[in-house]
Amino acid sequence: MVLVRGEAGIGKTALLREFCGAQSRPTRILWSSCDPLFTPRPLGPLLDLARVTSGELQERLDAGARPHDVALALLRELEMPAPSVLVIEDIHWADEATLDVVRLLAGRIESVPTVFLVTYRDDELHRTHPLRLVLGELPSGEVVTRMELTGLSRDAVAVLAEASTIDADELHTRSGGNPFFVTEALAAETERIPATVRDAVLARAARLSSAGRRLLDGVSVVPQRVEVWLLEALAESALDALDECLSSGILRSEVDGVVFRHELARLAIEDTLSPDRALALHRRALQALSEKAIGSPDFARLAHHAEGAGDTEAVLRYAPAAAEQAVSLGSPREAQNQYGRALRFAGGLDPAVRADLLERFGEVGYLTDMRDEAVDALSQAIEIFRSRDEVLRHGDALRLRARLHACAGRVTQARSDLRDAVSVLEHAPAGPELARAYATLAGVSMIEGQLAETMRFGEQALELAQSASDVEALVTSLNNMGVVQLLQADLRGREMLERSLSLALAHGLDQDAGRAYINLAYAHGQLSLWQHADRYVSEGVRFCREHGLEAWLQCLVAIKAESELIQGDWDAAAETATSILAAPPDAVSGPVFDAQRVLGTLRARRGDPDYWPLLDQAKAAAEKVGELDYVGSIAVARAEAAWLEGRSKAVGPETEHAFALALERDAPAYRGSLAVWRWRADLATTTLPEQIDDAYRLQLAGNPESAAELWFERGCSYDGALALALSTDPANLRRALGVLQELGARPAAAIVTRRLRQLGERQLRAGPRRRTRQNPAGLTQRQLEVLALLVQGLRNAEIAERLVVAEKTVDHHVSAILGKLDARTRGEAAAIAARLGLRT
Repeated sequence: MVLVRGEAGIGKTALLREFCGAQSRPTRILWSSCDPLFTPRPLGPLLDLARVTSGELQERLDAGARPHDVALALLRELEMPAPSVLVIEDIHWADEATLDVVRLLAGRIESVPTVFLVTYRDDELHRTHPLRLVLGELPSGEVVTRMELTGLSRDAVAVLAEASTIDADELHTRSGGNPFFVTEALAAETERIPATVRDAVLARAARLSSAGRRLLDGVSVVPQRVEVWLLEALAESALDALDECLSSGILRSEVDGVVFRHELARLAIEDTLSPDRALALHRRALQALSEKAIGSPDFARLAHHAEGAGDTEAVLRYAPAAAEQAVSLGSPREAQNQYGRALRFAGGLDPAVRADLLERFGEVGYLTDMRDEAVDALSQAIEIFRSRDEVLRHGDALRLRARLHACAGRVTQARSDLRDAVSVLEHAPAGPELARAYATLAGVSMIEGQLAETMRFGEQALELAQSASDVEALVTSLNNMGVVQLLQADLRGREMLERSLSLALAHGLDQDAGRAYINLAYAHGQLSLWQHADRYVSEGVRFCREHGLEAWLQCLVAIKAESELIQGDWDAAAETATSILAAPPDAVSGPVFDAQRVLGTLRARRGDPDYWPLLDQAKAAAEKVGELDYVGSIAVARAEAAWLEGRSKAVGPETEHAFALALERDAPAYRGSLAVWRWRADLATTTLPEQIDDAYRLQLAGNPESAAELWFERGCSYDGALALALSTDPANLRRALGVLQELGARPAAAIVTRRLRQLGERQLRAGPRRRTRQNPAGLTQRQLEVLALLVQGLRNAEIAERLVVAEKTVDHHVSAILGKLDARTRGEAAAIAARLGLRT
């Protein structure tokens, strides 16, 4: 796979066309591109490829297959003995389903005789762009090559301008060496160098006949290839000017149509259209597309031109259909955009019809990072349903809004909505709506740590779900009740969760399946059964990636970071947590909170700098949410950080509220962990908290050896070492010291070393040998790459650009590098790297 990036007009397409043109038979060239529609077509470039390959890929797409199945069909198409070159241009315009296919294809590209070429504009990737996340997940090494195109040199511009009167140096200065700008300026054949690409394109178009200019106008309103039959409808008897436009170089021919040589040229022409001219052209395109009888209708394309034509009736016909198609193909963001388009034209609709659109917009918002907009839409729908006395719709919309509030950490609002939903629905005949409301209420009770209440509402939901034969409510109920039982160390809960997962998978309830994976991993982690948790994380990550469940995926990745921290794979934990913090922001608060807590804890354990800002941010988030999972886990992290600094007196204030909350709620894990940290700070109570993990119970009972063995058996070596850290037995302390030094836990190792010396122990080893002579500082491979660029004097933003990662990711890497090298500044880090002979 080769990723070719650069600004518009830099020559990405020209490079790929030159490369493909140089291939000899029997190499097959498969070329497609993403379209700059207001809202992208789901799987648009794959639809273009299918027209060429036909076969299984075409069948899958016609059947509305999900990205995973489309990717497998494409891989099978590429398995033929003859090599292929697969091109997808302008991936920055791709929909989510296409990005999923690209991600899946990249992971298996080694298995087929194919060069996979992808182009994108890096100057259009804002910090929340979905492509950034995909680029960060692509494999590194020999599989993926990243190539950046830069402008032409002064000498190259001079060669191109040899036959022109334009000053080559001035042209290079004005254009920055951008090949498209250079060639357009030269083609304009004017002594005045155009100030913009738009001026250059228009100067070139001005030399065409009036028929040629009318033809360009028609093509400009279609942001993709214009088929010949569509061109006839747009050209207004100017089709004879097609040869003139092609020979001018402004347009180029495709297999079954024409396209502008560059998107910049199309935009330049489109921007000159008067409002009435643009309206008329969109109307012609809409009419031609709606009358086309070949193949299935392209709803996204129809909706685009309907909006451009200002045709309210057509927008309301095609935009919802395009949205439903996008949902079925795993592109929820495009679906929400299409519903949003319909709502912009829905002012005159009957309230019942408008409420239906608002509700569907809200439901799709649950799958995207537009949850606040979705809440607003559902609030409008609720008011309409209430005013029309539509009891079932009213109650169900309240449930949907509650679900959005719960995801964003607004649990109080979620509970209020659900109580209102139950109150409304209990006045109607019992059915699926009430069953789902009870099931969702059970889930909110679980978030609040009210486990007994979770079981009560769950059983009510389960009974209703079975009588109403509603699989969704049944799956949700089993999920919630299974978590509660498993958190109480009742392994029958695992069976309920597994059944919930199986039913969700069998009935295509992807969101519920994703939630089952999350809860299976979470509950096993709470029991410190991390090997079981890891299995569910691995399976769940694969499932969520294949089904476009980005928010669910981030929750699982956050559990993965926690598992890596607990089990001692600290480099991996840092990488995983950093990837979450570098991802585009999302309304789901949990993963970012967990990543801040994990990364802050890790830095504190290593003695790296800058851990309190992360722990402070996490504490602020926990106080805003107010629930035990947040409050308890950050209290544990902050207590540990204070203890490692020798500030035991701070442990009490950091844990007091969380400990009281854990005792009040059914929370064995937090009762135990908080009790142990308070015990380490001499704040132990006379009686042990009930229902806590055996490892904590043994520690509090004064049996550190047995507690440590239990931690070591679970693969939790740091916790095992801490269990031994306050022992009075030198053998236990030496064992703890060895584990901590191996992990690189310098503050805890220093505490144990001091205790050993207080006991009269001498000849203590300073620590393990560094990993290799090439890397005596124990830096990860990525940190070595960052250090190499840091040594060159690059700023974090420049390093991020070079490595195609977020600047925040580089910030975390630089912080870790400074900590591992014991450096205070970047310059000092560079000097230490040179002294240690690090291969940067």
